[in-house]
Amino acid sequence: MQNAWLNRATARFDREGVIRRINLAARHIRAQCGQVIFIQHCDADALPGGDGWQLDAGLERLEGDRAIDKTACDSFCDTALFDMLLERDAKTLVVAGLATEFCVDTTVRAAASMGFDVIALSDAHTTGDREHLSAEQIIAHHNWVWSNLAVPVGGTLTVQTVEEMLAADNAHEQARR
Repeated sequence: MQNAWLNRATARFDREGVIRRINLAARHIRAQCGQVIFIQHCDADALPGGDGWQLDAGLERLEGDRAIDKTACDSFCDTALFDMLLERDAKTLVVAGLATEFCVDTTVRAAASMGFDVIALSDAHTTGDREHLSAEQIIAHHNWVWSNLAVPVGGTLTVQTVEEMLAADNAHEQARR
């Protein structure tokens, strides 16, 4: 959700709604003592520290949130993400962001292949219209693909809205009481 790609001429589908839902999910994850990690792509359009590299100002970043720079669509490729997750003994990753068909898709698939339980937030990722498909079609397609993707035995890949994730966690919490 960086300025370099959010502020292009091609509008990002439901940009404000996606940012609002990412913030809602992040607040929930923090309340559950989870770790919020912002992944920032670095290239000629987004030099570290520059305006293009910055996250959208509407995203809520708090003390204790972590950040990782990457240079490929896969957030695990040549980054400290895997080690950071191992340090926390993380089992589940909640994935959201930009761009659906590039960084989000690649990270969802990589995390699932590494054995993490993955929750892809179906209404908290975005992209822009392309020559061959609208942003809405791309998002719907990827939500469908992720819902039907075979993952390693023992792992899960769940596609749900932010509200569904919150409701499931609340129901799980009520059942433990």
